[in-house]
Amino acid sequence: MPLPQIRWFLKTKILVLLAFLWIFCPGLYITGTTAAERPFGIALLGDPHLPGKELPSKEELLRTVNKWDDIDRVVVLGDICKETGTAPEYAAAKEFFSRLQKPFRIVAGNHDYIYEDDKDSAGHRVKAGPTARRLKLSRFAETFGLKEIYGSEKVGNYLLVYLSTDDLESGYLAKISEERVAWLAALLARNRNLMTIVFFHAPLVGTLKTYNEHTNAPSFVAQPAIRLNELIRENPQLFLWVAGHLHVPATNESYSSPVNVYEKQVTVIHNADLERKRPWTNVLYLYPEKVIVRTYDHWQKSWRPDLERTVHPPTQGVSR
Repeated sequence: MPLPQIRWFLKTKILVLLAFLWIFCPGLYITGTTAAERPFGIALLGDPHLPGKELPSKEELLRTVNKWDDIDRVVVLGDICKETGTAPEYAAAKEFFSRLQKPFRIVAGNHDYIYEDDKDSAGHRVKAGPTARRLKLSRFAETFGLKEIYGSEKVGNYLLVYLSTDDLESGYLAKISEERVAWLAALLARNRNLMTIVFFHAPLVGTLKTYNEHTNAPSFVAQPAIRLNELIRENPQLFLWVAGHLHVPATNESYSSPVNVYEKQVTVIHNADLERKRPWTNVLYLYPEKVIVRTYDHWQKSWRPDLERTVHPPTQGVSR
């Protein structure tokens, strides 16, 4: 075969292959990226509430995520347990996540440690004291084989930060302890050259429209709010905050909205809980110069292009 024909044949085959990958592997090829530049994919699971309601739907969601070959990490955003973090609830959670075939990181939420095992006579949850909270955080760590209930890792030019709710005395539902705030401040100061994403149970205040009595209320946003505001303003490299807690569905007008941007700096990615017949999964695709956020509708078994977002890291305040 003459050389020009060989070139034409190879070029045609490559174009066919690219078209196949674009259709059937949407996470692999987005906006002109080659296979060698495949982004780092992070699937987000909000508030599993295990074992809880809709367990078959939760199990089907896990099977779907297992099939996605462009996912490098799964992050579970707290409220692993349905009610009060009892030993049986943690056993159910351990069994559930044993089926996840992806590397995962997990943070604690209020239902995982903040309450006494038993409810009061009226059936209400009772907030526990420091000793009981400490024991339940230990149970959380032991269940998932964690040395610490917080941490960080570097992925390319990104710093991923995992924070658990861990305050032992506060009445707030989602507060970081003073010790952990100090750790976060030191971590951010050491890594000003890395674009930073924080994974925490609760969102930053003011990043949703106030559509019910819980939205933007003190116990339903990340605390201590004032200190976190100071840290964020001191660290322009922190540009994404990923949260659950409020169970925001993809049908909510605040799910993907300009109101999600905090202090004109940090975009908050809100995630729905898993305790519903129609769950959604957000996926972050980390490219060197941007993050693409995609939403999968497990009921329709399809991606939602109308909810796709591109978040650009800061161009100032981060050393390249």
